[in-house]
Amino acid sequence: MTDRILLNNDNTMPLLGFGVYKLAEGYETENAVSNAINAGYRLIDTAPVYKNEESVGRAIARSGILRENLFITSKIWNTAQRLGDVQGAFARSLDRMRLDYVDMYLIHWPVPGCYLSTWKELEEILNSRRALSIGVSNFEIRHLEELKAISGIVPAVNQIECHPLCYPKELIDYCHANGIRVQAYAPLARGAYLDNDIMCVMGVKYAKTPAQIGLRWMVQKGISVIPKSSSLEHLKTNADIFSFEIEQEDMDLIDTMNENLHTSHVPEDLRGINF
Repeated sequence: MTDRILLNNDNTMPLLGFGVYKLAEGYETENAVSNAINAGYRLIDTAPVYKNEESVGRAIARSGILRENLFITSKIWNTAQRLGDVQGAFARSLDRMRLDYVDMYLIHWPVPGCYLSTWKELEEILNSRRALSIGVSNFEIRHLEELKAISGIVPAVNQIECHPLCYPKELIDYCHANGIRVQAYAPLARGAYLDNDIMCVMGVKYAKTPAQIGLRWMVQKGISVIPKSSSLEHLKTNADIFSFEIEQEDMDLIDTMNENLHTSHVPEDLRGINF
């Protein structure tokens, strides 16, 4: 299996990336991103609400890796959508990271009354080549259908929580059928399945950790994953998921673990809204 997937605009994206959610601005983020790049990660996922874009930019600058060999993702936050400040927020993200462009720019959440107009702004950013691909995050089928009704540009990615304990099959099948790649955040479920009996048995069978089994299960389904770790050892083991393949009967067994367990939460400013 290749370690990259083809997007609907003929760009490619790594199946494995590194997420920086909840990593502190400064040394923690810079060190973690540097370690991730040194461990072979080429996709770095950040967002202004994480408050660490500047640190991500510094780590990129000192990595020595050619910019075209990295895949950088950022997102537009809810407040900027409500203020109609999409272009300004995007420009500030580029400035903080000291980049001329990002590889992917996402709508972080489908803010009611805003996300359709936000998408139109993202189309302009795409046309300017300051973002090479655009997509969404936390969108359900109805949100994607509404985008389809007003735009000829299909999101390249829908980034959602996904792991063996949370597999929204209907949404994922819809995305795959419509040329939208799924990217999983919180793919390790904050550790919630690492002691699961099925995953432990699989770990013994394949001589891999439960985390590696879970990540491999997703990439084998064509889902990109962006695990986070500040541990160099875990960064390296999380990246070692392309050297083995899970048998189909074991893939099917892991499928049975789904219990719609969400380890992430809807942000406070959107609580009470049905997603």
